[in-house]
Amino acid sequence: MIKLDDEWLAGVGLASLPSNRKNEFLRHTYETLEMRVGLTLAKQMSDELLDEFESFINAKDEAGALHFLETNFPDYKQVVDQAFAELGDEIREVAPQILAAG
Repeated sequence: MIKLDDEWLAGVGLASLPSNRKNEFLRHTYETLEMRVGLTLAKQMSDELLDEFESFINAKDEAGALHFLETNFPDYKQVVDQAFAELGDEIREVAPQILAAG
């Protein structure tokens, strides 16, 4: 399960990130993860599937989008887990620069 919180920040080397930046950074991380997963899955979709999935996204129907993914991409959770791990590794590598930026 994906959990973006203070514990995760500590795990990637950002425990000392100023509190006023933590929520902003977590939000940005979530959006980046969402985009990466979406791009990975979109590459596997036909135009028809892509249109169907976009209709759920445009309608802000999270339950419908989740059901669509579970039905059409039973391995989507592994895609999410892999993208999350890769993103964490990337952030861990640049954590000193992120902290130095204040």
